[in-house]
Parts: sequence; C-alpha cells; structure tokens
Amino acid sequence: MLNHTDLKKGILFTFNGQPYVVLDYSLNFQGRGGSTTQIKMKNLISGNVLNKVFHPGDSFEETEIEKIKIKFLYYNKNQYFFCEEKNPSNRFPLGEEQIGQGARFLLANQVVNGVVFNEKIVSVELPIKVQLKVKETAPYLRAGRAEAGTKEVILETGANLQAPSFIKEGDVLEINTETNEYVRRVE
Repeated sequence: MLNHTDLKKGILFTFNGQPYVVLDYSLNFQGRGGSTTQIKMKNLISGNVLNKVFHPGDSFEETEIEKIKIKFLYYNKNQYFFCEEKNPSNRFPLGEEQIGQGARFLLANQVVNGVVFNEKIVSVELPIKVQLKVKETAPYLRAGRAEAGTKEVILETGANLQAPSFIKEGDVLEINTETNEYVRRVE
C-alpha cells in the first residue's frame, strides 16, 4: 500500500479502480505537523489529466502493469488499429484518448509499447522522438527578416506541424511526440 507521501513522479497507482501515473507532485506542510500532497496525475485508460490533493490517511494500491510490443496497422473512423507484434491475427482498436496527441505521428507498421492493465491493453507508449519525412510544404521564401520564420509542413503521416522556413519537401524531421513540436532536421 502507498500513502499520500509515496506518490512521487512516475509512480503508478490505482485510484477509484483506475490506473494512474503521477506526472508531478508537491508536498505541502501545514501547521502542527500536518501535510498534504498535491498531485498531477494521468489516467492510463482515458488519458485524462487530473489535479488532486491527498491527505494523511489516504492510501492507494500500487498498480501492476505489463508492457508488450504492439504494431500500428492503420487508422479508420477515429480508431487506431494495432496487433501484437508476434501475433498479427490478434487485432484490436484503441481511441485517440488512449494514445494521446502523439497518435498523429504513428506510421504504419511502427512498433510501440502497449500498456496492459488487468489483462487488457489500455494505452500506448509512443517514443518521445520520431523521425518523419516532409510530404508537402510551401517553398522557401527569403523575406529579408532579421529572425527566422516558420511555416506549416505536412508530414508523411498527414500531421500538420510548424517548422522553420528553410525546411523543404523530402527533408526528414525529428519530432517530439510529447510536445508535438519540431526538434531538428535530420541530415
């Protein structure tokens, strides 16, 4: 059992029957030895992020999860279809809320980690950085500005992204899937 002071960043725990991971925490001391813990936590099933305050006496079960390799197959009607890496006949859909905003950077046949809770795949862990090719963008126009500008590019997955104005079609970009931002051009 975990108490409210054990909930540190990265800890997995069960709250109201749902698995959560601690994204951030703050231990607050009050007069006469009392303390509370303010937690920013993410539901591993729905993807919702909550802020909660826990008090002394609150206790939680540690969540048991397993990670397996799964392969992204295709996207259809707001569903992302995956299969087990070793068993392609075992296909299953996941919604965008279970994958997160980084879902738009998934390529067909890309292998990612599936998070298993109570023998069911509840979410996906995407790599923090992915490399994708630019499919379409406006031509580079030198505008004589003192600062570099940005322009919209369309990646091979169909995702739109702001990138520096020197990026051209065919360039391979490194993208941060957590912030949904351009990181660098890969040479």
